Amino acid sequence: MINVGVIGLGMMGLTHLDAYAKRDDVNVVAIADKDPNRLSGKVKAVGNVVGQAQGGFDFSKAKGYEEGMDLIRSKRVDVVDICLPTHMHLDYAKSAIRKGKHVLIEKPLSRTSKDAMKLAKLAEKSKGVSMCAMCMRFWPGWSWLKEAVSDKRYGKVLAAQFRRVASHPGGAFYANGELSGGAILDLHIHDTDFIHFLFGPPKAVSSRGYSKVTTAVDHVVTNYIYDDIPLVVAEGSWAMADKFPFSMAYTINFEQATAVYTMGSDRPLTLYRPGQAPEKVELDSRMGYDLEIEYFINCIKSGTKPETVTLLDAANTIKIIEAEEKSVLNGRPVNVKV
Repeated sequence: MINVGVIGLGMMGLTHLDAYAKRDDVNVVAIADKDPNRLSGKVKAVGNVVGQAQGGFDFSKAKGYEEGMDLIRSKRVDVVDICLPTHMHLDYAKSAIRKGKHVLIEKPLSRTSKDAMKLAKLAEKSKGVSMCAMCMRFWPGWSWLKEAVSDKRYGKVLAAQFRRVASHPGGAFYANGELSGGAILDLHIHDTDFIHFLFGPPKAVSSRGYSKVTTAVDHVVTNYIYDDIPLVVAEGSWAMADKFPFSMAYTINFEQATAVYTMGSDRPLTLYRPGQAPEKVELDSRMGYDLEIEYFINCIKSGTKPETVTLLDAANTIKIIEAEEKSVLNGRPVNVKV
């Protein structure tokens, strides 16, 4: 049995607890949060995606800590799962990695690529398994797309378009652009990372965007420049009006087919091919959070380092985001150095 401790009981912390509660090979023995109401389970965060933070975990079964560093020092804890605000990732992850713990860190890996690279280098020397929770690399529909692109079953990709938009999530952390990084880092990073996963790092990015809720970039549209793919575009925003529903989608145009995913539709992944009726592609019913944690736990069991997503991958994705942010600010394309 693998003993887990979760630090940070907001939306993502509760989502991770739900995922662990479904498993019979892990035991959540510790939880930590500075808010006593969250720590007791009296107050629970609400997710912006259907299926998040459903409350499947019994808080009475884990030892509560007000300070996450105390949880990290516990000899009972094998795995430290860090779901804290982004600017706090560096210190807590460094401590857990140095203690030799297995470490799962919510995205973004850190507030800056410089700090993220520190964690990636530190993890290389650790006996524990460390991974960043880039859930789209595991999400049904997105993982299907990765396979389709990799094996070229429909020919080359001619165009790829991703869209992830929502109203602002609210709260002091998300309202502070200096701490959260705005939508470009906290929300849009999912699609930037998946593009990185699909095609490798782009040569350059050309981005346009604006601030609305925070001082950071709250809405961005980026053209990712590759030598061998004519068009790769992603839009990310949390600047929509209040109550605007969260939406994520993609359209991929291959040489021999078009694949469309629209979250919440009756056919979330549909394949269009010449001379054939539209085909609904059946997907795993689980969410990416469950699948990424399953992968992480399996890596621990087998004693292997993660390959689907590494800390270096997560750090390099932040480098791409920083190039996008620079492009928004100066109005010109920016080369990506990864």
